[in-house]
Formats: sequence, structure tokens, C-alpha cells
Amino acid sequence: MTRATDLDESRTGRYWEVDLLRGIAVVMMIAFHALYDLDFFSSQDLVDVHSGVWSLFAKATASIFLLLVGVSLNISSARARFRGEDRFFRYFRRGVGIFSWGMAITLSTMLLLGEGFVVFGVLHLIGISIILSYPFLNRGHLDLFLGSVAIFIGLLICQFSFKYPWFLWLGLVPRHFYSVDYFPLLPWFGVVLVGISLGNFLYPDGARKVRLPDPSTRPPAKQICSIGRNSLAIYLIHQPILIILMQLFGIVEVGKGLVLHMP
Repeated sequence: MTRATDLDESRTGRYWEVDLLRGIAVVMMIAFHALYDLDFFSSQDLVDVHSGVWSLFAKATASIFLLLVGVSLNISSARARFRGEDRFFRYFRRGVGIFSWGMAITLSTMLLLGEGFVVFGVLHLIGISIILSYPFLNRGHLDLFLGSVAIFIGLLICQFSFKYPWFLWLGLVPRHFYSVDYFPLLPWFGVVLVGISLGNFLYPDGARKVRLPDPSTRPPAKQICSIGRNSLAIYLIHQPILIILMQLFGIVEVGKGLVLHMP
């Protein structure tokens, strides 16, 4: 049973295990993107990131991120309710902010890459998911059911191609479509809904259901938690840093894939 003092503390602090898992996902993301850059920019076929184990690795990384988005939404919703805040406008502002970063990435990749630029990437997805999540908070098993349905539909429609690109954001992909970062609402919003359901189970009313020992003050957990707390900033800067480092060390020829489109 959770004591009142524990409940009050849980509504004001961060959960180290959420930061730790998010930090692990960030490290996985950086590792995958390093391999992706090798494949994209190198003139040699060093690694295939589009199939096999590395494709599964990428999907696992994204799934961890999006599950944690759902868990965090459940926790923040409970805390906002406890403080009497307007949750809708809180989520709307947060969602619009993250979606705006996604649009900045769309513009930059459109200018630098041309073909394959980011149309609806992971930041677009997270921004829209935060806004769409509001009616689904605190729905218990309904979130799990709806999330599972969304995942099933997404996996089903990805086997088909469609004539027009207007519903790319939903998951209806035209033939020959290619993007370096593509996360449509179906199936990925379903993963967020499953995360909300998981958060409702593990953190009812925003409080951790089970007490855990806290290793977050000792390395390497301390460093990984710090990474998890700064995941958005790291996401925004890690690719330019990776590409610059690879170019400095002569690992890749960036000019192979980089095309600057002047207005």
C-alpha cells in the first residue's frame, strides 16, 4: 500500500526507471543512426539497416520511446489533475511545440536531402499523439484494446499502396514512397495508447505502484538517466554531430547523399 507521503513525493519528482529506460532507448537510437548514416552516405555496402536484425532493432527502439511517451502522459495527467491544472491546453501546447520541431526537421531535410526528406517523422507523431491522447487518458483496459486495434490496422494497411499521398500521416502510403524517418499514426499511435494503459497500471494516480530501490545516483545509471531526461535535445543535435564526426574521420563522404536545394 502506498503511503500518503510517498504519494505526495511521487507527484512532484521524476521516476528514475522511466528516465533510465528512455536513456537506454536514446543510446540505442544513436547506435542505430550511426549505422544508418554509414549505410546512407558510404559508397560501400557496409551494413543493411533496412531489413533483418537491424530493422527489428530500430522498431524495438521506437517502441520503447513511444511506450514511455504513453506512460509519461498518464503520469503527467494524474499530476495535473492533482494540481487542478487544465490538462487539455497543457497537452495542446506541448504537442504543438514538439510537432513544430518535427516541421523544422521536415524543412531542413527537404533542403539538405531532397529525395527522402522527413514527411511525418517521430517528432510529428509524438506531437500529434500528445494532443490526441487527451480523450484516452485514464481509460484503463480500453486504451490497451484501442491501441492493439490501431497496431493491427497499421500492420495491415502497410501491406498495400495507395494512389494519393494525402493520408501519409495516417499510414496510407503511395507506391514508391520513401522517407528517412516515417512514423504514421497507424500503427504507432497504438503503441502510445498501449503505453498509456501500461502507465495507468504501473502508476495509478501518478504514483508508483511498487517500491523500487533507487540506483540512479550511481554510475552508469546516473549518466543514462541524465540522457533520458534530455532526450529531445539529444535527438535534435545527435545526427549533425554524428555526420560531422564521420566526415572528420573520413568514414563517410557526406556529399554522396547531401543535396542542397536553393530556393
